[in-house]
Amino acid sequence: MKNFYRFFIQPQIATKTNSIIGYELLMKQYTNKGWRIPESFSDIDSNIVANLLVRTTKTLSTKVNQLSININRDQLMTTSISNALVQSQKQLYPTRLIVELTEDNNSKTYTHEEILSHMKIFWENNIQVSLDDVGSGLNQYDDIQQLLPFASELKFALQNFPNKLVDPEIQNKIHFWRAMSMEYNLRLVLEGIENQNDDQLSDKLGIIFKQGYYFGKPRLLKLPEDHCPQSA
Repeated sequence: MKNFYRFFIQPQIATKTNSIIGYELLMKQYTNKGWRIPESFSDIDSNIVANLLVRTTKTLSTKVNQLSININRDQLMTTSISNALVQSQKQLYPTRLIVELTEDNNSKTYTHEEILSHMKIFWENNIQVSLDDVGSGLNQYDDIQQLLPFASELKFALQNFPNKLVDPEIQNKIHFWRAMSMEYNLRLVLEGIENQNDDQLSDKLGIIFKQGYYFGKPRLLKLPEDHCPQSA
C-alpha cells in the first residue's frame, strides 16, 4: 500500500455563530505505521493527486459550504492538478473551493508573475486562493505582498511556531496579519487552536475564523465502495 492516498477532513469554525463554515482537505498516505502526512507532496504523481481530488470533491458536492485544499507551488504549476481543481469546482458548485498555497519546499523558485498567472486562472473559474502559513517559510510578507490583491484568505498556523499563543511575539505576528487582512479585505483563519485557552485568547485578538484540534481532529473521508484502512 505504498502509494495509497486519501484525504482527511478537518472543520473550520466561525466562532461568532459557533458554526462550521467548511472543511480543509488534508492528504495522507497509508504506511506500515498507519496514516501519515507524505514526506514530500511534490514527489507524489500529479495524476494520483488530480484523480483523488476529483473523486473526493464529487463525494462531497453540495454537502459543505466551502472546501479548502492545500497545494504547494510545484503543484500550482502542474497542469493536471490545475485542471482537476477547475473540474472539482464545477462539481462542487455552489460550494466554494479554496486553494491554500502553502510554504512547503519546492523543486525550484517561481517568479511572482508565474504564480499570479495561475492564480488568475483560478479566479476566472470561481476558485478562491488562500495564502497558507503566512509568516512562515516562503510565505513571509515580502514574499507574498504582490499576491495579496489576488487572494481571498490568509491562514496563520500556530503549529509552525514553537511557542504558544500566550507568547507576546506570536500575538504581535497575529496582530500584523489581522491588519493585513483588513487592509486587503481578506478572511483571516487562525489554525492550530488546541484548547479553550487558545480559543478565548484568539477571541481577544479579534479572530473570527478558526481551525484546530479543539474543534475537531482530521478524520478519514472514505470514498464510495472504499475498503481503505480506518486507523489514523
